[in-house]
Amino acid sequence: MIRPVALSCGEPAGVGPEIAVSAWQALRGDCPFVWIGDPRHLPEGTPVAVLDDPAKAIAACASAFPVLAHPFANPTTPGHPDPANARGVITAIERAVALTQSGQTCAVCTAPIHKKALIDGAEFGYPGHTEFLAALGRVERVVMMLASDALRVVPTTIHIALSEVPLRLTPELLRETIEITARSLRDQFGIPQPRLAVAGLNPHAGESGAMGREEIDWIAPLLARIPQEGFTLTGPHPADTMFHAAARARYDAAICMYHDQALIPIKTLDFDRGVNVTLGLPFIRTSPDHGTAFDIAGQGKANPSSLIEALKLAQRMAATG
Repeated sequence: MIRPVALSCGEPAGVGPEIAVSAWQALRGDCPFVWIGDPRHLPEGTPVAVLDDPAKAIAACASAFPVLAHPFANPTTPGHPDPANARGVITAIERAVALTQSGQTCAVCTAPIHKKALIDGAEFGYPGHTEFLAALGRVERVVMMLASDALRVVPTTIHIALSEVPLRLTPELLRETIEITARSLRDQFGIPQPRLAVAGLNPHAGESGAMGREEIDWIAPLLARIPQEGFTLTGPHPADTMFHAAARARYDAAICMYHDQALIPIKTLDFDRGVNVTLGLPFIRTSPDHGTAFDIAGQGKANPSSLIEALKLAQRMAATG
């Protein structure tokens, strides 16, 4: 049975509402979803179907934008976040997760949030979306994947200074990242025997110790110890030779050591259609790979491609699982 994706509205003063409507216009019934938010925040003239049951989105989305009304404190002005609306943003995410965990929707897709507005208006206590979703899913360890048709990448460390990477990058963290990624590729992406390629930390993967010893001292030995049951694992590879076309054909996901090592290649190859996927949650979660874009909010300039791909990927993952 087809179930809709639950799309949380995100920061209503950002581009979230308008790209949601643009995604609906592009997809209609091809990828049903239901938007959780305040109808007052949608672009003027949007044909809205306010629903009392997510299942009704399947029929409604062919002719109207399907909404589960979620009242916020105030209307919104594009480009100007209102801290009074912070609680609404948070509870819309909670509602999307609850609907998915109860089976009424098949996956969660989240529009971008603005952390400062959430802190100012609701004392939001999480570094970002991903950590909040991990708390809602009651899991301690999740993995961020950026995915497109061209490439899938996983940064082992994420939003930390480059100087901190060697300190935070531990054998336990890398092992968990590899295992969660392999399991998710099998269970949610339908790849029976995932192929993972692991990048080195240092230039040229250390060049036999001339440019760093982490690869020799613990990365290569760790990879040799990990039981390759249900997946294959290679590396550590020099990162500068991992992302050309012939190299990408040899693996299903690249495990990278830090943020830019992973995100530069995928954003270079497919900037507009990359999707943020959170692996390791007890539910499917995707998101467009961009922020609130306050500078263009409400101007009709926002590109919905990443959100469209995020909704489509969520449906595919749900069908696989």
